[in-house]
Amino acid sequence: MSAMQGNVVALAGRDWAQALLPYRRPSAARGVIELAITVVPFVSLWAVMLIASRNGQILLSFAMAPLAAGLLVRLFMIQHDCGHGALLPSKAANDWIGRAIGVVTMTPYDLWRRSHAIHHATSGNLDRRGIGDIDTLTVREYIARGWLDRLRYRLYRHPLVMFGLGPLYLFVIENRLPFGFMRKGAMPWLSTMTTNAGIFIAAGLLVWGAGFAPFLIVHLPIVVLGATAGVWLFYVQHQFEGTTWEPTANWSQPESALHGSSLYQLPPPLDWFSGNIGVHHVHHLSSGIPFYRLREVLRDHPALGEVGRVGLWQSLGCVRLALWDEERRRMVSFREARASRRIGQSADSA
Repeated sequence: MSAMQGNVVALAGRDWAQALLPYRRPSAARGVIELAITVVPFVSLWAVMLIASRNGQILLSFAMAPLAAGLLVRLFMIQHDCGHGALLPSKAANDWIGRAIGVVTMTPYDLWRRSHAIHHATSGNLDRRGIGDIDTLTVREYIARGWLDRLRYRLYRHPLVMFGLGPLYLFVIENRLPFGFMRKGAMPWLSTMTTNAGIFIAAGLLVWGAGFAPFLIVHLPIVVLGATAGVWLFYVQHQFEGTTWEPTANWSQPESALHGSSLYQLPPPLDWFSGNIGVHHVHHLSSGIPFYRLREVLRDHPALGEVGRVGLWQSLGCVRLALWDEERRRMVSFREARASRRIGQSADSA
């Protein structure tokens, strides 16, 4: 174990959370700049893509879609910071900016903020799964289920569903109703329906001005790529081999934040587009830290840079991880779970 790793182990998650409190100070000027350098390029690129598509340069429009999708992801990360009250010092400004961005990201801000707060309060807790996270079964739970439930779970975890159909369903369909909060008062409905109205008005104006086909040619690839990238980032941040899950009796939010969230090592351009969300263990330790200060935390506390590291190429291997093995205390693949079960059955028969 390196000296840095030893320092992290010696300093508990609760102590780290306390040490990071000074970074929870958003700057109005910096927040406005970050918003401007994301919104202006996004709108400009969208307009250029529209001009290209209307002039028959559809392939050129498609070629620009990944860049526009990256900016859409960054807009979502700014909305995410607004939900934590971390973009600007003003709560009202954070909320109204978050609601406005929610129309573009197709994510009802107030409903999402509530769901995401539950995610932060329960991440890594085996007894409180199901809201704001990716469905995760333990090996025992998976084996105990009937064949149809196992098939459903395998389909849910299949890459074509998880990173293909799933993101499109989540942002385009599921976000149109307050699933999980249908009977939780007026706020979930108000947040969802006002966002839907905003999407309808904005899309209607764009279709009226540009035409239905050009609108789809420009915007659909942006939404598909952006949604997939967003789900991928969220997946890697908690579904990596070194993550931790604990029952409530042994679970601690700071410890789960420190050891259950990854440090996703992305190249600087991807870090910029993703709003430094790869520094996810720090974000979970202290969610009020603005995204533009997360790298500052790692510079000042290099020991945190040795925890939960997942490289870009290494992250591709996370796709196979689908179950939490309570005995080996790590995420495993379906194949590993089957092999473990066979070994256990052989030992029992012997």
